[in-house]
Amino acid sequence: MITFTSTLPDDLMKMLSDKAKLLKLPKNKLIEKALEIYLDQLNKAEYIKSYKNAANDEDLLMMAEEGMVDYFKQIRD
Repeated sequence: MITFTSTLPDDLMKMLSDKAKLLKLPKNKLIEKALEIYLDQLNKAEYIKSYKNAANDEDLLMMAEEGMVDYFKQIRD
């Protein structure tokens, strides 16, 4: 495990300390879990954005439609 040192604004540190006490967790574990959740949300947002971009890509839509035609032919046969 790698050690990471950082500074936080006083108000954020207070919220972190209060929440860690409430949840009976060490602050570093709370930060670790929060960071995992945040990074996962960023990945999901990037994934959603890529699908939205694909929906506006004429070439990609045409390839998908052609693929569906082939797929339906295979099912039918």
